[in-house]
Amino acid sequence: MSAVHGPRRRPTLDTVARAVGVSRATVSNAYNRPDQLSAPLRERILAVAEQLGYPGPDPVARSLATRRCAAVAFVLGTPLSTAFSDPALATALDGLASTVDGHEHSLVLVPGAGDGGPRPEAVARAQADVVVLYSLADGVPAVRAAVHRRLPLLVIDQPALPSAARVEIDDEGGAAVAAEHLLGLGHRRIAVLAVPFCPDHAEGPADAGRGATARHRVSRDRLAGYLRALGAAGLDPTAPAVWEAPSSAREAGRRGGRWLLGLDPRPTAVLCMSDELALGAVQAARDLGLSVPADVSVVGFDDTHAAAVGDPPLTTVHQPLVEKGRRAGEIALGLLAGAPPGPPVRLPTHLIVRASTAPPP
Repeated sequence: MSAVHGPRRRPTLDTVARAVGVSRATVSNAYNRPDQLSAPLRERILAVAEQLGYPGPDPVARSLATRRCAAVAFVLGTPLSTAFSDPALATALDGLASTVDGHEHSLVLVPGAGDGGPRPEAVARAQADVVVLYSLADGVPAVRAAVHRRLPLLVIDQPALPSAARVEIDDEGGAAVAAEHLLGLGHRRIAVLAVPFCPDHAEGPADAGRGATARHRVSRDRLAGYLRALGAAGLDPTAPAVWEAPSSAREAGRRGGRWLLGLDPRPTAVLCMSDELALGAVQAARDLGLSVPADVSVVGFDDTHAAAVGDPPLTTVHQPLVEKGRRAGEIALGLLAGAPPGPPVRLPTHLIVRASTAPPP
């Protein structure tokens, strides 16, 4: 009778150690602490491991042993399909990822579920040593789940949490400068095209109460900046027509722009809370046979690449998106190393004047 052989056993750390003639700890160092070995010895260990089919230490077992998984959880407020069509988010994420890259930490994306944040259980399960919350609304369950984990916590933009590190920009100041620019050109009929005030998918005209009680702090601050500048110029800060878009997508801006530019009397300028909304408003003006900026001026916010190459190029509020992501990455690495959260980091904004604004007709 021929012998019956069971399945071939998977090679282990000990298998490689015996084949090379070194200790188990030495093989482990070849993967986890390469600075502890000479280059020739490490190369020999890795070559033997490859010949034996050893894939490397089990990351789950390693994380159980060390209670660390060398990962940064990046928690989004929107689904991935929506998030990666947002140029501002993609640019900031690139800055963070390029900073964390090279430090042997992986980036775990926790997408939103379409209700203003990811499911709390997804945040609770994410294998990570530090959690980064990107632009979530106040009070969403995912925020409570992140705080409950008691991991180092970093917020980009919103919400403001007393126990977390934070990187933000001067949203209110940037918005005020944008409104002052239009006022300086002579505009007095100015409308606002807003990103969501609350994570409830609302779309349509928004009254002053909706803006004042917004659960998205960024939306609330930008609206406050616009209205502060209008009030300082002697205009009624409750007078501007405000359209709340359900997202910052360009097509949402186009719909809102059509409504605003269909008002009588028609606004001579539109302040938009994102460049994508502003580019949609420019298209809406064309749909109605209007010219930008001859008939209506449009101002964006973010200064993404699309703003600079638009037709016409957008006047917009510049925020340092790459720098924001880079600073967030540096803070995340510091938190991983045991550093305290420190005070919030607030980055400046400034106005970039291009061809989408001019004196009113």
